[in-house]
Amino acid sequence: MSVRPTSCLSPRILISACLSRRVYNPEKACFARLFLCQNESMRTLYPPVEPYVRHSLKVEVPHVLYVEECGNPAGIPVLFVHGGPGGGCAPWHRQLFDPDRYRIVLFDQRGCGRSTPHASLEGNTTQALLEDMERIRRHLDIERWMLFGGSWGSTLCLLYAQAFPAQVLALVLRGIFLCRKRDVDWFYQQGASRLFPEAWQDFIAPVSPRRRDKMVQAYYELLTGDDEVRRLAAARAWSVWEGTTSTLDCKPSLVRHFADSHIALSMARIECHYFINDAFIRPDQILEDAGRLEGIPGRIIHSRYDVVCPVDQAFALHRAWPKATLQIVPASGHSAGEPAVAEALLEATDYFAEQLS
Repeated sequence: MSVRPTSCLSPRILISACLSRRVYNPEKACFARLFLCQNESMRTLYPPVEPYVRHSLKVEVPHVLYVEECGNPAGIPVLFVHGGPGGGCAPWHRQLFDPDRYRIVLFDQRGCGRSTPHASLEGNTTQALLEDMERIRRHLDIERWMLFGGSWGSTLCLLYAQAFPAQVLALVLRGIFLCRKRDVDWFYQQGASRLFPEAWQDFIAPVSPRRRDKMVQAYYELLTGDDEVRRLAAARAWSVWEGTTSTLDCKPSLVRHFADSHIALSMARIECHYFINDAFIRPDQILEDAGRLEGIPGRIIHSRYDVVCPVDQAFALHRAWPKATLQIVPASGHSAGEPAVAEALLEATDYFAEQLS
């Protein structure tokens, strides 16, 4: 088994113009501020691009999906699949692809981002999201496309590729999340708590001490309860826990983003809804069905010090899907905004732009 190394580089300066005091807005700051320039050889994102078309796609009632297309309409189709579930897309996600070579499709999954209704759990299941992805492909008249996803996005990409292998050109996956019970328990019950004990105290604070032996269940009751004040407080605590632990060094701007009430409510409610239902998949489903990925080229990019989704998940996937390339990124955390992770993702999308053209 070959594991591709990544050079270890030290953070130096923030690179985004969005850090300028003239344009910085703490409520709606550009996500590109999360990226750090590590040295003179570090890759930066592609320039910002705007969508050339936006769609409001009606799927199962009451859901309407936000979908956008960027880049080259005649380019290689790629679907960006965001994390969470419930995270939504951001403008900087477009910048992970060469806009001259890719037809970049982004969408907000049910209940989050610009899709409506916000934070809705009705009809919000993994199977529904996979069908939504197929609806988007058919609606855009795309025969085959590349999938790009991180964290929960990697989960959906893998499940989609296993269900519809003929439609998939390639997979670029970051921060593998296999959605097994032990993976959820690591982050929400016991495991990550030992690495971030101070942040863990804030996470458990909304939950009565007598209920803390089943944190996901306790949070689900808070997040679906009638008390709006407690619901929002729980949502922020849940979401901030993820924001605090997603980078090797805590990024206050990222934590502020996760603390935003609109983002926190969809992230917390939808994530908890999926996890209380075992992500609506069989135990070990992704690994058991890995044979269906045969013939699909893939890049697996995972950080050595990913606390949200530990690297053993990427290793297990690579063992089940050995023809994919596994790249373990040192000195980085879970977020795609970690500098060396972003560089690896850019290298992967550039590689497939060459291979698939």
